[in-house]
Amino acid sequence: MPARNILVINCGSSSIKFALVNEAQATFPLQGLAECIGTAEAVIHFESAAGKESVKVPNADHQAALAQILPRVEDAAGGHLDGIGHRVVHGGEKFFASTLLTDETLASIEANIQLAPLHNPANLSGIHAAINLFPELPQVGVFDTAFHQTMPPHAYRYAIPGFLYEEHGVRRYGFHGTSLRFVSRRAAEMTGLPVENSGWLVAHLGNGCSTCAVQNGESRDTSMGLTPLEGLVMGTRSGDVDPSLHYFLNRTLGWDLAKIDNLLNKESGLKGLSGLSNDMRTLADARNAGHPGAVLAFEVFCYRLAKSLAAMSCGLDSLDGLVFTGGIGENSAAVRQRTLGHLKLLGFKLDDAANARCTRGVSGEIQAEGSRRILVVPTNEERQIALDTLALLDA
Repeated sequence: MPARNILVINCGSSSIKFALVNEAQATFPLQGLAECIGTAEAVIHFESAAGKESVKVPNADHQAALAQILPRVEDAAGGHLDGIGHRVVHGGEKFFASTLLTDETLASIEANIQLAPLHNPANLSGIHAAINLFPELPQVGVFDTAFHQTMPPHAYRYAIPGFLYEEHGVRRYGFHGTSLRFVSRRAAEMTGLPVENSGWLVAHLGNGCSTCAVQNGESRDTSMGLTPLEGLVMGTRSGDVDPSLHYFLNRTLGWDLAKIDNLLNKESGLKGLSGLSNDMRTLADARNAGHPGAVLAFEVFCYRLAKSLAAMSCGLDSLDGLVFTGGIGENSAAVRQRTLGHLKLLGFKLDDAANARCTRGVSGEIQAEGSRRILVVPTNEERQIALDTLALLDA
């Protein structure tokens, strides 16, 4: 039986990230990004072994952009595409695992729009466009929230009146589940531990950041909540703030909810603290040059990360190690070093040389002798989505 090919699609409101995944190949035969969809500047960037290419598609919507992408995908797949896997941000309490997309499941995704008004409509646009273009192919939804449906009520409930949960679904859902599931299983493989008998603290650190307690392959707690704003300091998101901040800003500055929401989601985090950038690479250079805002942003980021990881340990029955992943987690040795400096009481001690080696896609263990395990594990959400799609095809 020839190796199968899965197209993975991640649709944003004005973008489509895509990758062709072959189950027998370590690298993607084709991947790329369509951006500025719906504008005169819309463009699709393709990357393959043959090199990189960009194609302008002025004013293309999601379906028009996919109509340009899919013939190239078919060509890269040798004319044989087996299925399409879609990233879906919010599955609410309906989806505990990835699922084949049917009229019923699409209706359930649509019903969760109020929980993810910026993400689920974009995800649905990509799904409908792909179904229209390839109606005969099986299509699978892989949900960011599904991995966290194993959290117990004491971890996911807010201390607010019950009707808000029972009638309106107000609870902690968590995100980054596909990445967290992939790297925690990979960590178990790397260390020779059974997935079903292992305990990990995981830090997914990119422009969006979250931590997770993973016990025996299941999420027991995570730092993100009803929305991706809760928890850690992120690129432009504030993470945890006093809930009365909204009232304070409204009362003292006259700001409305939309302005406050924009501040906390798009103008805060590393960007707001530093007054310079949301990119940790830029801040690292500025910190080394003594920029006060960059120094402050770095220190707050690492301290709040360590504080969250320590809190996540409450969700574990056993602790085999700590996993760093995501763009910052995989590449910033300085963030790992500073964060671990706050976690000595949990038994972590860093090997500085090993830590320095693990950047740019290099995975490995970076703990010193006598320490609990510390791993750098590159994430691969596209491959996990493809694996889920293949598993459903096999079933």
